[in-house]
Amino acid sequence: MHDQPYEDAYRDWRTSLTTLLADASLLARWQERRYQFAHRVGALLTESHGDGPATTGPVLYGVFASGAGLCYVGQTQEAERRLRDLPVGESHHLANTVPPEIWERVVVIRWPLLLSAAPANEQLVAAEMGPTVCGLALEHALQVATAPPLNSRRRRTSGDWQPRNLTQSRSRGAIHSQSIPGLTQLALAAWNALSEVEAPKHSAVVDTGTGRAVFPSALHKPHDR
Repeated sequence: MHDQPYEDAYRDWRTSLTTLLADASLLARWQERRYQFAHRVGALLTESHGDGPATTGPVLYGVFASGAGLCYVGQTQEAERRLRDLPVGESHHLANTVPPEIWERVVVIRWPLLLSAAPANEQLVAAEMGPTVCGLALEHALQVATAPPLNSRRRRTSGDWQPRNLTQSRSRGAIHSQSIPGLTQLALAAWNALSEVEAPKHSAVVDTGTGRAVFPSALHKPHDR
């Protein structure tokens, strides 16, 4: 049995899109507006801000939506490219499911900057792993700790979804994640701090050096237009 308020909201969404795309000129306007917003979010995620450096190289990242909370956790070795594309959605499925216009915040952790505070033996382990495997290990640990819904299921060719048991994964990240518990705790602490920080009144970015929180929701405020 369908939930009627949910079905009504879905119908209203389709009706709104039909209005917004009613002719070719409105389609172009829609395309321009959506890309402009996604471009602004991508710039906030990657470009230098105040004393905060530009976001480059290996990072962990996660997207929070209003209401649903944390939706997705990922990692990349090329933040300068991946995070710009994240809200555009050309090579990432997230924006197709959760439009950036309703993202509440995006958290980014520059995890290599945490290595110097990790136990000495883990620094050696991380160096042996290399940044790619270490990033995957941290991503897995963060996904297990936070259970984001879009990481917790996989699509099936039958058209439905299959739950993923992240704790039983045998991926490279899962296999290596147990080797860096100290670094994992440092990453989780940085993550939790940026997940809970309040949005500034006159900015859409909080940068701590080791990471940043970007608030796409702030771009809808009148003073940011």
